[in-house]
Amino acid sequence: MSELQEAVRARYAERALRMAKTPGSCCDDAGSTRDAYSGEELASVGLGPAASLGCGNPTLLADLRPGERVLDLGSGAGVDVLLSARRVSPGGHAYGVDMTDEMLAVAREHQRRAGIANASFHKGTIEALPLDDASVDVVISNCVINLAADKRAVLREAFRVLRDGGRLAVADMVALEELAPAAKRRLDLWAGCVAGTITVEEYAAALREVGFTDVAIEVTREVTLDGVAGRIASAYLRARKPSRDVTAAA
Repeated sequence: MSELQEAVRARYAERALRMAKTPGSCCDDAGSTRDAYSGEELASVGLGPAASLGCGNPTLLADLRPGERVLDLGSGAGVDVLLSARRVSPGGHAYGVDMTDEMLAVAREHQRRAGIANASFHKGTIEALPLDDASVDVVISNCVINLAADKRAVLREAFRVLRDGGRLAVADMVALEELAPAAKRRLDLWAGCVAGTITVEEYAAALREVGFTDVAIEVTREVTLDGVAGRIASAYLRARKPSRDVTAAA
């Protein structure tokens, strides 16, 4: 595990252990969006605001349908997986992948309490997903891809596990104005969803480079950074893996 991955893992292991007592988000440093989920949504899976570790609500962005298979990259406490499982029922399944044992334990306990059978949580990194090629219909993620040093590796893996015509729907932090090089090197700012941000243009280019089409990025809220030069914001990102006939015609 790289030094960066270990810094991220350690932060989220600590958050998992504190989660029952301390409401918060991975994006506390960047300003979390606590209102991304309705109380009714969270109550439907027996959770409260403290269970949300993201900067948006990709389960709504993805327009999930019954019977679909959906994968959450960096599933954390499991809220997006469990909400997705509700939406793809009957006949569908929601998978979560996370590299932190403590978070996986929290997610599985949340699943047990919610009584949701069509979900499963798997240990792994988002740069090397433990799923087969073309095994899911939708890939979602909530404020996690910015934590990866090699974002193209993550996007390539998302592309690989999606079926032809599959959808990507991501909530993430993006840079509106690049951070100073010194800030980009700080591990605490990486783990806090700040230093790992890339620009909207670079994000769109990376999605297209690995093969995605229909790329759309919507900046939803700019975030004020204390003592750090640069500007970041939360954003919703959508893209699609081309259908086989489209790929063949290209």
